[in-house]
Amino acid sequence: MSNVLLLTGPSGSGKTTVARLVATGALRPTMHVTTDEFYRGIRTGFVAPYLPGAQRQNEVVVDAIVATVTVYARGGYDVVVDGIIGPWFLEPFRKAAAAGEWTMSYVVLRPDLGTTLRRGQDRPASELTDADALTGLHGAFADLGPLEPHAIDTTRLDPEQTAAEVRKAVASGHYLLNAPSA
Repeated sequence: MSNVLLLTGPSGSGKTTVARLVATGALRPTMHVTTDEFYRGIRTGFVAPYLPGAQRQNEVVVDAIVATVTVYARGGYDVVVDGIIGPWFLEPFRKAAAAGEWTMSYVVLRPDLGTTLRRGQDRPASELTDADALTGLHGAFADLGPLEPHAIDTTRLDPEQTAAEVRKAVASGHYLLNAPSA
């Protein structure tokens, strides 16, 4: 059975760097899916995913990501997905996991706002660096409700330490998501 890790958090939380480390150091064949690439592929009509009016685009992109994850998981690969996958977009992943018989862990990297802003604004200009947008995305992950135990405070962790914490979290089984809701 394949294992899927949804590694998420606000922009600037280190998702891509940590996902790369987790996938590269995996003991089984593992695919790293970066959701940003699905958005970057939209050449005409792109709406920044955090803006009003992006909802339908975001739903299509999530469906494409879920389909990709499903193909790799069915093929026997573990999959590390990095991207902004808030609780509001988990249902398609839950349904696919239940239908595809793969396990799925959900880990939220959540450094404090100051760290998120610093990391986000230190990235290349081609990445999201706008302080207001970074602050808004940080706020979207501030209260995860029943998924709060899935958050890891990475404020004081470097990428290698964060990857180690993510590996421990997944191995513990406490970050698994249940079957889809009825």
